[in-house]
Amino acid sequence: MKRILIRSGKSPFHAATREEYLQQDLMGTNAGNLLFSDAAHKLLLTENTEVTSNGISTVLTEERIRQINEEHDVFVVPLANAFRPSFRASLDRLTSLIERLTIPVVVVGVGAQVGTDYGTDRLRPINESVQRFVRAVLNKSASIGVRGELTASYLHSLGFHEVDIIGCPSMFLHGDAFPAPRDPGVLDENSRIAINLSPGAVKIGNVPDLIRNAHERFPRLSYYAQNLVDAELLFWGDTSEAAGHHSPFPRQLTHPLFQEDKVRVPIDPKTWLDELSEHDFSYGTRIHGNIAALLAGIPAVVLTHDSRTLELCRYFELPYRALSETPGDIHPQELFEQADFSGMVNGHKERFGRMMAFLSRNGLDNTFEHGDGGAGYEARLAALDLPPSIRRWDPTDGEAVRYRVSRLREMVAENQTEAESRIAALAKKTKELEKQLDTLQKQFTATEKRVSGVEKRVLVRLGPAIRRRVRSTKKNGS
Repeated sequence: MKRILIRSGKSPFHAATREEYLQQDLMGTNAGNLLFSDAAHKLLLTENTEVTSNGISTVLTEERIRQINEEHDVFVVPLANAFRPSFRASLDRLTSLIERLTIPVVVVGVGAQVGTDYGTDRLRPINESVQRFVRAVLNKSASIGVRGELTASYLHSLGFHEVDIIGCPSMFLHGDAFPAPRDPGVLDENSRIAINLSPGAVKIGNVPDLIRNAHERFPRLSYYAQNLVDAELLFWGDTSEAAGHHSPFPRQLTHPLFQEDKVRVPIDPKTWLDELSEHDFSYGTRIHGNIAALLAGIPAVVLTHDSRTLELCRYFELPYRALSETPGDIHPQELFEQADFSGMVNGHKERFGRMMAFLSRNGLDNTFEHGDGGAGYEARLAALDLPPSIRRWDPTDGEAVRYRVSRLREMVAENQTEAESRIAALAKKTKELEKQLDTLQKQFTATEKRVSGVEKRVLVRLGPAIRRRVRSTKKNGS
């Protein structure tokens, strides 16, 4: 039995509550992480493997690292856009962890994040961290699996060539077959449309108008947000209405999509796909939001706004359109009619083969070639009562109110403890500065005395000569 430890927010077989997701951030700030980590879990689960979730924290004790080395045979690390400046600290911590492991480490689907021009100059500040990370991984595996051609080219430029382009494991949730998206027919006011948008995409394209037009055209619209901050907003609420705050992007409860209870944040991949299967079409900037729709069998078009989305679209031949070239009043019907799904479906088996070859090269079996094709995995999921997507706070939910009150009390206590700790630290720092100031004052006084003594000695020695020169100068001058 091969004991596989996988970096993921949680096991797919743990039916966590909404409260657990929020309290422990089981989605790793973005629900898309759950989709590709669950897919990796399914791929690796066979009769001869035991797959255990390690969580996503990279701050581990020496005791935990020792335990990993003793109780597991391989550490599998599914990643997304980890090569970006804002992730540097986390990447460095993950590297430190990998360096201290004595078991093989296999990285699946890591990618770089830059603009759609694929210019990697902006990654220079993290080149050293990326090199250290890749070197640590390749010391414990045959190759590193990356999302697409941009990331492969970037790593080649850093001197690494044991690089396999495998895409993202989420696309292989169903194995070597990919569902052909169904024809939605004419998309009109009766259609169920799912839209997904990224806050960071606002500076790239006309996101506010995309939201407004979708909301006005489709009464049955669903907006699928993916970030932890969106989930917290739905669960906790805000004071935007009382404060009179409004934003064209749905990040405050005053936005019409929140007011009409059309915002969802998925917290489990299976229920996410089940919900999307009831829609007719999906579009937006979220790569995994649209992959989830495609896996559910409904057509979707990605509006690309960075290399992270573009790289996967190109590799998997997903229908896409540049967000910067997409008018805010675009109709989903136009997106669907221009979409070509043939390359995505027809080329899937070959891409699946590349992923399986990568796993084999790194000593890993997979359920589709060495197991039951995922039947056992799906049966276990079907037996669970998995949570639906988070919706706007239901004030009649008494159990959730109890949690909210308890959590608020804890937060008050945590804030008080943190404030007291900061005050104590500032007081200690103030005393240290006072000591330093006192030392400097003493040094200054001593220096002043030494300078004064030197001046007196100089005057004593040079005074007569100076007076003679002054008298001589006056005499000659007269």
